[in-house]
Amino acid sequence: MLLCVDIGNTGILIGIYDNDTLKRTWRLNSIREKTKDEYGTQISALFEAAGISTSVISGAAISCVVPKLTGTIKEALSEYLGIDSLVIGPGVKTTMPIMTDNPREVGADRIVNAVGAYSEHKSSLIVVDFGTAVTFDYVTEKGEYAGGAIAPGIVISSDALFSRAAKLSRVEVEKPTHVIGKNTQESMQAGIYFGYAGLVSGIVERMKKEAGSCDKVIATGGQASILLNDITLIDHYDEFLVLKGLKKIFEVNND
Repeated sequence: MLLCVDIGNTGILIGIYDNDTLKRTWRLNSIREKTKDEYGTQISALFEAAGISTSVISGAAISCVVPKLTGTIKEALSEYLGIDSLVIGPGVKTTMPIMTDNPREVGADRIVNAVGAYSEHKSSLIVVDFGTAVTFDYVTEKGEYAGGAIAPGIVISSDALFSRAAKLSRVEVEKPTHVIGKNTQESMQAGIYFGYAGLVSGIVERMKKEAGSCDKVIATGGQASILLNDITLIDHYDEFLVLKGLKKIFEVNND
C-alpha cells in the first residue's frame, strides 16, 4: 500500500492506495506549531481506528506548501509508522516538463495536481484548485506545465471583508436565493458567492482563449463544491486529484 499526504496552508489530506484503489482518506488541520510527536500519534491513531497495519505501507509521497511542516510530517511518518517518504520538490522526477521562468517557484501541489489530471485525461486542460488560494494551472496537449494564475481563496477574501469592515458581520459562504440582496447578510452572500463564480469563469475563459487549446477544465479542492453549480465552464470535479498525482509521481520515481 502507498500513503499519500498533501499538506496545504489550511488542511492536510491523507490517502492510502492499495494498488490503484484509494482505500481510505482523512483530513487534518494544518497547524504549524504541532510537533512530529503530535502528528505521529494522531496519524497512528487514525491507522489503528481504521484497522490498517503500518506494516502493509510500502512507502509515502508528500507534497507540501508549508515548509515548516515538511520535515515535521516526514519525521512523524518515519518515527511513528516506520515509513520512508518521497517529498515532491526539485530533483524529483514528475514526467512533466515545467515551462515557467523559474520551475523551482511553482508550488508542489500545483505540479502534483497537473500530473494527476494529465495522467488521467491525456489532453490539454486547466486545473482549478479551490483551496486557501484559488490556483489555475494550464497543461498543454503534450503534457507540459505551461503556467497559471493565483487568486485569493474565497475564505481568505471573506475573512478580510469581515475583519476590515466594522459594521459587517460574518456570514456563511453559501449560494443566496437572489443576487439582489434584501438585507446586509444576503447582499454579502451574493457578492461573495457570485463574485467568486464570476472570477473563476472569467480567468478560465481568458486562459482558454490565450492557450488556444483546452479540452477539459478540472476542478478540485475543498471549496470547489460550493460553487460548482454556477460555473458552467468546469467539466469535471475530482476531490482527490492531488492524491492521484502523488501516486503517479511516486511510481515514476520507484520504477
